[in-house]
This record gives sequence, C-alpha cells and structure tokens, in this order.
Amino acid sequence: MICKTVLGNLESYPIGNKTKDVLNLQWFEATKRIMRKRTEANQEVVIKFLKEGSRLKEGDILFEDDAQIVVVNILPCDAIQVTPRSIYEMGTVCYEIGNKHLPLFIQDNHVLIPYEKPLERLLVATGYQVTKTHCKLLNMLKANVEPHQHGSAGSSLFSKILELTTKE
Repeated sequence: MICKTVLGNLESYPIGNKTKDVLNLQWFEATKRIMRKRTEANQEVVIKFLKEGSRLKEGDILFEDDAQIVVVNILPCDAIQVTPRSIYEMGTVCYEIGNKHLPLFIQDNHVLIPYEKPLERLLVATGYQVTKTHCKLLNMLKANVEPHQHGSAGSSLFSKILELTTKE
C-alpha cells in the first residue's frame, strides 16, 4: 500500500471495530518522507510524503479500508533525560544540545536526547541532572530552518522534482 498523507490520529479519529495493524518506527524514521516498511501483520507500507517537513506522530493513521487501519507506533529507545532545575537551566541545556545539532525532545518537564555516551559524560561534567532512560521520543522540537527559495515559485527544486517523478 502507498501512503501519501496522514488520514488522522487515533486520539481524534473514530475507528469503530476495524482491525488495528501497527507500523513500528524508530524515532528518527518519523521524519523521513520516503520509506518502505512492514507492519506487524507483515503488510508492506510505502510512505511517499510530497510535503517537506512532514513528521509522523504516535497514533497517526496512514491507511484505512472497510476492515482495518494502519497506525504508527514510535518504538522506545535509550535516551538521556535531563531534568532542568530552573528556566535558566532549561534554556542553557537546550542551547548546548542544539548547538551540537542534535535532536531534542521535551516531555513531562524533561529534556530528552537520543542516548550517546560522550554526550551523557559532557552533560554530567557540566553539572546537569542526568539519567539514562528507555522511553518513546515523541515531542521533537522543531528548531531547524525549512528549505526555502526567494521568488514567487513557492516550493523548492527538490519538491518539484519529487512531484514530477511520483505522478502516476
């Protein structure tokens, strides 16, 4: 099955008695626009999102028919959890991690970063309250700049090429 858009999310989408087939993704796969994966029921799913900056979220529905839906599940992974003691510490830890161009997640008043031993050592040495945890990384901060161009065309060259090559 080819999925080009997200149909909804389990939080607000009524599914009735339909079978729920789960597509398990690693946190870093949630930002990919093009990929081929298999669901828990061994169905092949091809994701082709044309829009740049698309992110899959926990519970996103990618496919629906009369009998089933395909739902995204973000798998848990090892992560560094920083618990800032003040708003100042929150700002400085986010700045330091962002300055290294690492992905950053904010969940339940904690800053989470995918686990890397050297980064854990650095954060401990800097005096932050750090613990290693195993959790789902769900709320990635969007602190990067989207590709853009000047002029009236409105979309990037990459988007135009992708759109031309994916027309059926």
